Amino acid sequence: MQGISKRFTTPVDLAGRLANLLGANHQPQTVHAVSDVNLAVIPGEVVGLVGESGCGKSTLGRMVAGIYEPTEGKISYQGKDMRLMTQTEARQASLSVQMIFQDPMSSLNPRMRVIDIVSEAPVYHGIIESAERGDYVATILKKVGLDPVFMQRYPHQFSGGQRARIGIARALAVNPKFLVCDESVAALDVSIQAQVLNLFMLLRQELNLTYLFISHDLGVVRHLSDRVVIMYLGCVVETAPAAELFDAPNHPYSQALLENVPTLKLRHKRFSSIKGEIPSPMNPPTGCHFHPRCPKAGPRCSVEQPVLRPISTGRQSACHLNDGGVG
Repeated sequence: MQGISKRFTTPVDLAGRLANLLGANHQPQTVHAVSDVNLAVIPGEVVGLVGESGCGKSTLGRMVAGIYEPTEGKISYQGKDMRLMTQTEARQASLSVQMIFQDPMSSLNPRMRVIDIVSEAPVYHGIIESAERGDYVATILKKVGLDPVFMQRYPHQFSGGQRARIGIARALAVNPKFLVCDESVAALDVSIQAQVLNLFMLLRQELNLTYLFISHDLGVVRHLSDRVVIMYLGCVVETAPAAELFDAPNHPYSQALLENVPTLKLRHKRFSSIKGEIPSPMNPPTGCHFHPRCPKAGPRCSVEQPVLRPISTGRQSACHLNDGGVG
């Protein structure tokens, strides 16, 4: 991904247009969901994408999966710009990148049986014949730890953990190489979360999968990821190998997030949230987007947006403090 941005614009509705005729000044509302993001994911890598709700991480994941088109920038797969691919290449690339959604109950069709949910895409794309559905779905269900005898059931007849596995099975059915997991364990109980995370790791080894794992749970990201990307208000503010970031975060936002991760070593520590509210993506602050909430902000931070730049091998951060000060 190079220079990826995504903006959602809501036009003025009928009432607003009528009000404008009477002298009002209603303007279209634009949400700056993702702003100028550069990110590369190496085959076989697990990248954790972290940030507060509303920071744009799900929008970025949907652009990677091809659900949203970027407003600006380009997305490449295996070194080739998706916009320049032939129809056959684009189809293969779209099958190779699949998304697993947060809430399987709302992403699974309640009127379809599991056999139809899992087999629909591979039959449509010619991966299997319709007559092969039963055996094929049985194989996929076994991979995700479900008994094939359940393939004639509907989603509402399963537990939350089982529905999560069905969502994973649906994604695996088209033989993907890259999975975008959007808060895929957030709705599950802690014990079930652990089982599904272990399944992700097992599938990674067996199928040589690459993951973009989107989460607000830093504990989950630390357990699963090779590299972590921190987003704030549509921008990437830091990226680093997971172990290095959790040991010594560089960006003030990363530091504030990690300070509030409970650990056994900090039993008597009083935790406090990051001061202030996350600004509106319809009117992001000038300069560094984090400066209204940053305890280390200086005059430069409010007028000049820092650039994401290398601070050591394999690490990047977007903070004026890395230049020697913020004054």
